[in-house]
Amino acid sequence: NLQPAHMDFRFFSLGNLWSIVCNLASTKQSHAILDLVEAKWSDLVADMPLKISYPALEGQEWAIITGSDPKNTPWSYHNGGSWPTLLWQLTVACIKMNRPEIAERAVEIAEKRISKDKWPEYYDTKKARFIGKQSRFYQTWSIAGFLVAKQLLANPDAAKMFMIEEDAELVNALNCMFGSSPRRKRGSNGLKKSYIV
Repeated sequence: NLQPAHMDFRFFSLGNLWSIVCNLASTKQSHAILDLVEAKWSDLVADMPLKISYPALEGQEWAIITGSDPKNTPWSYHNGGSWPTLLWQLTVACIKMNRPEIAERAVEIAEKRISKDKWPEYYDTKKARFIGKQSRFYQTWSIAGFLVAKQLLANPDAAKMFMIEEDAELVNALNCMFGSSPRRKRGSNGLKKSYIV
């Protein structure tokens, strides 16, 4: 949110990936998120994975929302910059949805240059061609993001430690609490446990 009643409808990688990993997105929504990553590959992954947000704020919108922040110019840092540390989170989400080939492609792209670039914090420009203008080198989270992604692809079962499976009892309780009718009762198909809320 930018401010009350002003929603920001851009794509935010971190939130979308964790919504998959933590079951905040349905299976259909999770696949749609990964479909979007594939469909917008040249924008979200480009020359270095992964855009933290897309699209970048530009022009007057950038000036008003960021206060003309020089670090967050369009396609830089938090305003559409590419962050290699997001690789491991993309990998977990892809493994969870049984689509590891997406993460494999992203890791392959990063592998071509990230170590030569001295493991920068982030990359600038729309296609992530340049190391971020204020990026620090040998960033532990960039190194770790890449290495964890490689290890998870080599051993997908290890990704389970990051995944949160849906708790059917909790979902049932929440459905009863927030269902369309406050007097609605669990049907015989639901769980037999009762909840005091």
